[in-house]
Amino acid sequence: MTDATFPASASADFGRAAKISPLHVSRRTFMLVVAITGAAILGLYVYGPRYYQVGTDDAAVAADIVPIVPKISGYVSALNVSDNSRFEAGQQLLQIDDRDYRAAYDTAAAELAAAEATKATAVAQLSEQVPIVAADEAAIPADAAALDFASQQLQRARQLEKASFGTTERRQSAQSEIAQRQAAVTKDQNALEAARAHVQVLQAGVKEADADIARRQAQLVQARLNLSYTQIFAPAAGSVASRSVQVGSFVQPGQTLLSAVPRKPFIVANFKETQLARMKVGQPVSIYVDSYPGRSFRGHIDSFQQGTGSTFALLPPENATGNFVKVVQRVPVKILVDEPADETALLAPGMSAEPYVTVRRPPRWLSWLVQ
Repeated sequence: MTDATFPASASADFGRAAKISPLHVSRRTFMLVVAITGAAILGLYVYGPRYYQVGTDDAAVAADIVPIVPKISGYVSALNVSDNSRFEAGQQLLQIDDRDYRAAYDTAAAELAAAEATKATAVAQLSEQVPIVAADEAAIPADAAALDFASQQLQRARQLEKASFGTTERRQSAQSEIAQRQAAVTKDQNALEAARAHVQVLQAGVKEADADIARRQAQLVQARLNLSYTQIFAPAAGSVASRSVQVGSFVQPGQTLLSAVPRKPFIVANFKETQLARMKVGQPVSIYVDSYPGRSFRGHIDSFQQGTGSTFALLPPENATGNFVKVVQRVPVKILVDEPADETALLAPGMSAEPYVTVRRPPRWLSWLVQ
């Protein structure tokens, strides 16, 4: 062959192609495979969790905060907690001066004892009156029988007087005996009525004493309650927040003295309504709190609010103008934290949180996708 058959440019390209080695081709292929694999892993890392989890950053830590308020008024004599201090369930938080309430309790107890003594006297008098009534009731038949006998004696005296066998004096004596017996019967009847009336008065006195005892007992119970209200105890284990009371402060019923923050907070997460289809009660949740970056807390879904957040807003949206723009609504979801008390104590109400609900369990080799 001659140079005229192959141009000079073709000879140069053939020379360069001959210089590319198999090793160079394999390196390019390897880099291409690495790039594709990295892109696949990155895409799986970014978009894979959406298949197994749903999350939101519209969430915060919440708790059933209990305001501590007194039921009575008085001066605070002892304060057993300070700002941000922790307490156990049933622990005494503060003491209100109880001297006035203890005196009121003693007075109520004494008045109850006096009322019980008054009833005892009325019952004793009633017991004494019962045999008197019985005696008066028994006297009436005897005097009535004597009256009948005196009437019979008068009848015989009149018959004898008519037959000239009796005397006027005997007839008059029989008449006098009848008058005496009638007076005795009338006296017995009047005494019986008086005794019965006295019994009714005594029975009314006993009932009145019973009513007074019931009233004094109620006063004693109220005095005992007021005395117990001088000691305020913790409803549950927690910590102090927003304390506004000092020793010597005068407090009144309904006044908030401090807030008791429980040690078992929960999460309120506002999920989009489009996310709820894959969520259900009991699903595990990974919780991330801004205050502790890189740390997760375990939890689970407790319940779903029956209504969107806008429904219960102070000013709910209305579409009276006829112009409607569809906006994805958010539904509050309550998430309970499953960590021990020492761990949940780190979570304070109001902290921002990001919960991720595991709606589908990934295989083991993809478990790293689930946070």
